[in-house]
Formats: sequence, C-alpha cells, structure tokens
Amino acid sequence: MISERLTEAINQQINAEMWSAYLYLSMSQDLYKKGFKGIANWYKVQFLEEQAHAEIFINYLHSQDAKVILAPIAEVQTEWESVLATFEDTWAHEKRVTAMINNLCDIAEDDHDRAAQNMLAWFIDEQIEEEENDRDLIFQAKMTEGDNAAMLVLDCELGKREYHTPSPLK
Repeated sequence: MISERLTEAINQQINAEMWSAYLYLSMSQDLYKKGFKGIANWYKVQFLEEQAHAEIFINYLHSQDAKVILAPIAEVQTEWESVLATFEDTWAHEKRVTAMINNLCDIAEDDHDRAAQNMLAWFIDEQIEEEENDRDLIFQAKMTEGDNAAMLVLDCELGKREYHTPSPLK
C-alpha cells in the first residue's frame, strides 16, 4: 500500500510535470513567433511528453487506490533571448526534474515500496535520455552560432521530431 508521504510527493510530481508541459508549450510558442518552426515543433513534442508523464503518475496513483490532487499550475516564462538560452534553460529544468524523481525514489526506498520503485525505474531512464538530449542540443546550438545556414539545418532537423506514446501508457 502506498504511503501518504509518497502519495503527496507523487501529486507534487504530477503538478511539476504539468508545469513542465506548460513551460515547453511556452518555449514552443516563443520559438514559433521567432520563425524557428522546427525547434518549436521539438518543444511541442516535449509538451506532449510531459503531459504523458503526468498521466503515468496519475494512473499509478489510481492503481494504488490513492487520491489524485490537481493543483494550480504556476506561471512560466514566455520569452527567451535565443535558441541557445532556451536549450540551456531546458537542461537546467530537466536536471531539477531528475532531482525530483530521485527524491521520489528515496521515499519509495524508505517505504520499502517495491511497486513504486519499479514504476520509477522508467522515469530514471527517461531522465538520463532527457539530459543527454539537452546537452546535445546545447552543443549543436553553440556550433551554429553566427551561422544562419547551420541554424536553418538544425531547425529543419528538429522539425522532423514526432510524438510517440511512452511505453507505460501503451
């Protein structure tokens, strides 16, 4: 049975995932307005993924007969100085999310909650992938600085990204 402490922490994580979705939607809109439609698409996929992450946590609480409590989503930033600044903020944000997931793992371990530990293992792997992708995007953006043709290529490449339903929701 899931503890009240872990239930509360997962509810906070649901809110954080929805805030992340809102942040990435905001980044998408800022980039779209600046003409980076491909990078805007990349962030729209991030938006959809974060909503899916919240849904995974919601489904888990339902499976444990625990109450889901949806809280208001805090305001997010709406403009960034550059594509690079957007990518850097994304990486910083994902590192904070990793810390939050690690905290959930610590609570599940303290509670000897094997079911929660098993569910959270997917998120550990997901965060490794998220942070690696963000580092790569920062590197690529730095490589394109001052080279509009290279930025156009990066924008086109990121525009090819498609959303795929995460495996825990299939």
